[in-house]
Amino acid sequence: MTIAAIETFSTEDVALVRVSTTDGLEGWGQTAPYHADITALILHRQIAPHALGHDADDIERLVALIPEREHKFPGSHLYRALGGLETALWDIRGKRYGKSVCELLGGVLRPLPVYASSMRRDISPEEEAERFVRLREEHGFEAFKFRIGKECGHDEDEWPGRTEAVVAAVRDALGDEAVLLVDANSCYTVPTAIEVGRMLEANGVAHFEEPCPYWELDWTRRVAEALELDVAGGEQDCMLETWREMIGMHAVDVVQPDVCYVGGLTRALRVAELARQAGLVCTAHSANLTLVTVFTLHFMGALENAGPYVEFSIEPTSYYPWQEGLFTPALGVEDGCVEIPAGAGWGVEIDPDWLARADHHVTRS
Repeated sequence: MTIAAIETFSTEDVALVRVSTTDGLEGWGQTAPYHADITALILHRQIAPHALGHDADDIERLVALIPEREHKFPGSHLYRALGGLETALWDIRGKRYGKSVCELLGGVLRPLPVYASSMRRDISPEEEAERFVRLREEHGFEAFKFRIGKECGHDEDEWPGRTEAVVAAVRDALGDEAVLLVDANSCYTVPTAIEVGRMLEANGVAHFEEPCPYWELDWTRRVAEALELDVAGGEQDCMLETWREMIGMHAVDVVQPDVCYVGGLTRALRVAELARQAGLVCTAHSANLTLVTVFTLHFMGALENAGPYVEFSIEPTSYYPWQEGLFTPALGVEDGCVEIPAGAGWGVEIDPDWLARADHHVTRS
């Protein structure tokens, strides 16, 4: 049951990974989206040579070994590639033992509450509020996240007055019962983040994500200390050393590892455990409807310190065309919840038509 072959099927935006073992099992994983064709190359060049011939069920050892073997090249692309291998190995483990990944982790398959996650800043406050109302009527969402500020904006708004307008419009349209979350995507300095945060608190916003440049941990800590609402962050971070520092200094109230960015499920579990020990909740980042949301549902379904909602992108395929047609069954929201996919491993099947259109590479032992 050693690893015999590692294949990638990639486009510029998405790379799926198939791992085959010597005893005939196959598992599917995914690297992080965006520049995925580059990540696929790194997987074959820097990940596969260390993984081929190793026990496919010894995931934890491989996850520790490969970054050491590639210690001269730390950083995001290496961990994005590692996550592609690692998530495929979890699929194999589930198939070998006839359990879902969630069940392997001690969780129970069930519907999980999700929040409607908007990725857009090019939308007017009124349009954002209107689509949230429509989605609540159609799918029963109770919680909603939207963008404020400007991405890495140096205290600028996307356009003057948009942040205050969108917060007011969404709260007015959805009423006091809706749970509101916002994402600033590294927009603010400390004084401005605190000022904006107090406006958010006045409007009953519960979650203030990435208020400051994510690499400025002390800035974020100062904002979290000044505000009553939850400050969240961490989606971009792939180094466990950064996570230990962030959690140790209580820079955030809510940790948000991304299974694909951080290097796979094993490393995401380590982040969640560090957070649990510090008394913090984990609400993983899953900002598109590729396999990352499948991974996240299994992950969140097994955590003791899981936050109350799982992130669920509301952007259609017209906005993210690369997330279409990857796997079946598609994820759907009913009564504000999404079912953790049942079946062995991740519980989904990869669409052969998508694979036929992708760029294919294989590395064998």
